[in-house]
Amino acid sequence: MYAIVDIAGQQFKITKQQEIFVHRLNEAEGSYVSFNKVLLLDEDGKITVGKPYIEGISVSAKILNHLKGDKVLVFKKKRRKSYQKCNGHRQYLTKILIEDITTSQGKTNKKAKTQAKKENKEETINNDTVNN
Repeated sequence: MYAIVDIAGQQFKITKQQEIFVHRLNEAEGSYVSFNKVLLLDEDGKITVGKPYIEGISVSAKILNHLKGDKVLVFKKKRRKSYQKCNGHRQYLTKILIEDITTSQGKTNKKAKTQAKKENKEETINNDTVNN
């Protein structure tokens, strides 16, 4: 089972017990967070795609630690102009452990949703005819 989740503006393909690095989160180390922006879910070959997100599915994770990434050098140069400049930075990251991918108990499939919509339309039509 895997899912594609939107975490802090980036999309990650995750599985259970996977450790990933994401942009710095505001929560403290050791705390638990959950992400509800699930774009795609694969359950043993059954793929569910959200429009844009899948409702009723959440990913719970534990924040392991906050750290800085490797140094990224930004080197600028213009040839024959005796101009060169070197800048660098280190990105603030958070290491998280994916605990679980949970689905809600009230999750319904497309057929059940369309059937429920048809029943609602029939009820409104019956109510309109009775009221008139």
